Amino acid sequence: MTKKKILLIITGGIAAYKSLDLIRKFREQECDITCILTKAGSEFVTPLSVESLSENKVYTDLFNLTDEHQMGHIQLSRMADVVLVSPATANIISKAAHGISDDLASTVLKATNKPVIIAPAMNVQMWLNESTQRNIKTLKNDGINFIGPENGSMACGEYGEGRLSETDKIVEETIDFIETYYSQPLKDLSAIVTAGPTQEMIDPIRFISNESSGKQGYVIASRLSQLGAKTTLISGPTHIEPPANCNLIKVRSANEMLNACENNLPSDIAVCAAAVGDFKVDKFNNEKIKKTGDNLNLELSENVDILKSIGTRNSKRPKLVIGFAAETNNLIDNATKKLNSKGSDWIIANDVSGGKVIGKNHNEICLISNRGIENWPKMTKSDVAKKLSQKIVNYFSH
Repeated sequence: MTKKKILLIITGGIAAYKSLDLIRKFREQECDITCILTKAGSEFVTPLSVESLSENKVYTDLFNLTDEHQMGHIQLSRMADVVLVSPATANIISKAAHGISDDLASTVLKATNKPVIIAPAMNVQMWLNESTQRNIKTLKNDGINFIGPENGSMACGEYGEGRLSETDKIVEETIDFIETYYSQPLKDLSAIVTAGPTQEMIDPIRFISNESSGKQGYVIASRLSQLGAKTTLISGPTHIEPPANCNLIKVRSANEMLNACENNLPSDIAVCAAAVGDFKVDKFNNEKIKKTGDNLNLELSENVDILKSIGTRNSKRPKLVIGFAAETNNLIDNATKKLNSKGSDWIIANDVSGGKVIGKNHNEICLISNRGIENWPKMTKSDVAKKLSQKIVNYFSH
């Protein structure tokens, strides 16, 4: 791309002081950055300091005749590659979610035809407030992108979620977003991603399951969608907000997940990241099983094998089939056997012993294929998704 253009909206939270460092780091990456400073934001940083660092005019007032003559708010809303709100207070988030446009910042957010990224920063209780969470959900459903917030110490002395992400992270993720959004290297492809656990019912209220959180599969689906793939996320029960721009299909059992996969073929890519239960109960009890004082014996049988069903198909087999192998011992041997027996092209193997992966935000994996073994260093699950997705892009570009 040519020089990246960013419209930065600085709102009135104590984290506004970090916007100066943010501008400096964007400039170090040779980005062209123009700023809107709200009235509340100017209580924390001055227009002069923002203008000095950005080397561009700062806009503050919707009804400034000079500003409107030089750069109307409609033109301002569309001149950048992305609109970034950092820090984003609960107030601007509420305005954006409800379509309120009573100042320059909120009007630009409503008028823009460019992607919007919000980096929230607020007190932990304000972040967790039900109205804020409703507004976040609304904006995500509208296709708005978010960076953070993080857990950490607050200026008010409290600790929890709501802290602005570090400026390095905001810069990196914003630039990465611009590059993927406008290049869309997978735009002509479709993808199926499975995620989360499955639940196999014993009786109407009890089931067999596992501790998979679904985090890795969800960020993979999100990343493939960002890269342009028409992505279907088939998810077992999780507590994760669905990624934007993905077709989400919720399932419970392994059979339901397999049926959903088959119903969404043909597809170019299949990433089987779900932790599908290996066993199911032979006989489902229509009524709740009562305690009798005796031991309860359950007969189990092997469940359907979704990865093998997709990887060994004679028709409608995806061009690239990727499976996951969560192992507690003999990682490489077990994962290699899975590669050869399931008909997959790649296996993402990880050691889940000791509770160091499941439900956590980091992963350490090996990618196994017929070309050999790649050992990846420990990284966030989001970074795993980025690295894996880039390999998928490379696979289809050859």
